[in-house]
Amino acid sequence: MKRQFCSVAIGALLMMTLFDLAFGTAIASSRPHVYLFRGLADVFSTGMDTLADELNKHRVYATSHSHTEWKTIADRAAADYKAKKEGPIVLIGHSLGADAAMEMADYLGDKGVPVALVVPFDGTQSFLASANVVRVINFTQRDYAYIKPGPGFRGSLNNVDLSSAHDIDHLNIDKSPELHARVLTEILTLLGRPRAVVPVPKPVGTLSPTGR
Repeated sequence: MKRQFCSVAIGALLMMTLFDLAFGTAIASSRPHVYLFRGLADVFSTGMDTLADELNKHRVYATSHSHTEWKTIADRAAADYKAKKEGPIVLIGHSLGADAAMEMADYLGDKGVPVALVVPFDGTQSFLASANVVRVINFTQRDYAYIKPGPGFRGSLNNVDLSSAHDIDHLNIDKSPELHARVLTEILTLLGRPRAVVPVPKPVGTLSPTGR
């Protein structure tokens, strides 16, 4: 029992150390940036714009973009991170924008850039969480769109199954006040502002452990 406790404690300490190495310098000298991506035609994902506004009201720099722009944005984000202009980096998206967030996370990993948090809102396919990502929270209604750990991934992964939430569908999941509150809470806590945590209006969905 003591050996098991020590293993857990060592694992937790290692995660904290990795997080500090990845983000400590960036947090001290740069600005956090939350990138949000809209889905098809930029007209069905207005909740991403609303969430960006909510984040900015909480003094968290957030920008909303078309899912088609992710690669150009990723190149700029990588350059800004390496120049210590921004970090930590958070990626959020809805539908095709959720797919873009996962693709951008993996692409940033190829460039040696860590990602603190990725939050897909009902992506259209499954992805592997890349090794450079610290935390993934996947809001999904599709059993084929669960996120799984990829090679080298040692972060935290939660698939939030919303298939039983009858008031939520693909076209309004990005606008859910409950899910927005969850995301705000996660980001504010990530940035070391727990006293500013936003209360979640009511439970939504079920958290599953890593993978499915």
